[in-house]
Amino acid sequence: MKNKKKRSIKMDTMVIHDGYDANQFQGSLTPPIFQTSTFTFESAEQGERRFAGDEDGYIYSRLGNPTVRILEERMAQLENGEAALAFGSGMAAVSAVLIALTKASDHIICSQGIYGCTFGLLSMMKEKYHIHTDFTPMETEEQIRSLVRPETALIYVETPINPTMKLVDLELVVNVAKEYDIPVVVDNTFSSPYLQQPLTIGCDIVIHSATKYIGGHGDVVAGLVVGPKDFLDEVSVTTQKDVGGIISPFDAWLLLRGLKTLPVRLDRHCSNARKITEMLKEHPMVSKVYYPGDPDHPDYPITKKQMKQGGGLVSFEIKGDKQDAQKFLNMLNFIPIAVSLGDAETLIQHPATMTHAVVPEESRLKMGITDQLIRLSVGLEAWEDICDDLKQALDELAKMKNPAY
Repeated sequence: MKNKKKRSIKMDTMVIHDGYDANQFQGSLTPPIFQTSTFTFESAEQGERRFAGDEDGYIYSRLGNPTVRILEERMAQLENGEAALAFGSGMAAVSAVLIALTKASDHIICSQGIYGCTFGLLSMMKEKYHIHTDFTPMETEEQIRSLVRPETALIYVETPINPTMKLVDLELVVNVAKEYDIPVVVDNTFSSPYLQQPLTIGCDIVIHSATKYIGGHGDVVAGLVVGPKDFLDEVSVTTQKDVGGIISPFDAWLLLRGLKTLPVRLDRHCSNARKITEMLKEHPMVSKVYYPGDPDHPDYPITKKQMKQGGGLVSFEIKGDKQDAQKFLNMLNFIPIAVSLGDAETLIQHPATMTHAVVPEESRLKMGITDQLIRLSVGLEAWEDICDDLKQALDELAKMKNPAY
């Protein structure tokens, strides 16, 4: 931005301007895509200085790229963090953080529900490296405190939890973590920095599957980590560099494009979700509805405390069994059956057999993921059309179970 004086600006402005100065790039309004694998040096001595870390500058795109750097600087600002790193997927980001924070035989405290692939990663870490994880609802400080061990390396939290929409009070978690000097890692994918900023509450590291709301258009797979600069500097030259889960310059550019409309999109996602929640609560074929922005949600006080709005995800349970849930999905007209979320399109899926299929049934049920549970990522379409499609499928299911309906 032209005015270089430090001042407070709103996120709606930050998502468009932060981290980029057009004057440094030939006046290009849009950040350029540096689609290159490597960078040349003016001399052999300059190459030596850069590899030694004595001179700033680009070497090789796995180690840093100007387009990626703009994205990282913008995300750090949006999450009120010191620094950020971009990765080739959300799971690459999760993996990098967990690898960086743990060693063999360490211990992790984790929220009761998490994304299926994160659960799978934790299971693999237990099998290969004897890193044990305790899952807890995190409803009280004592629940968390009772699980702390000398070898506890981190506390990992999803909130809202995928796909049950349960919430964790981050302030409560931070209170315990600070007692024992344990870092708190939060998967903030469902909220984005527009709706929730865990670092401002006292958490240490934030992770995003940037594929979702950050990108917002279903055309990129990526991940982001925001946190302390010294920690991310270490991750950059170790886990990220050596494991290699980096983002491409073009994908970074897509995320920069998507970020510009993040507040506008999320306002619409949230508005649509509230209206659809009300319809679902009234339908006789729906037994339960889970939406953090619903005053009837048991965790609504936490929503009011740490979220700007309730988000764009709604989960609900069909009256019936797994087959009834699948029949309902198959009777939808225009809503696609697809995993992922945060796209312009409304997406719907069956967690028990899709995103959380890797989770053993006993663990899945403890998380609250029943065979009847449906997860709906509310899109940007007219809310009336989304409601009509859901309602006609629910009505058809009702007629199949009760011809007199």
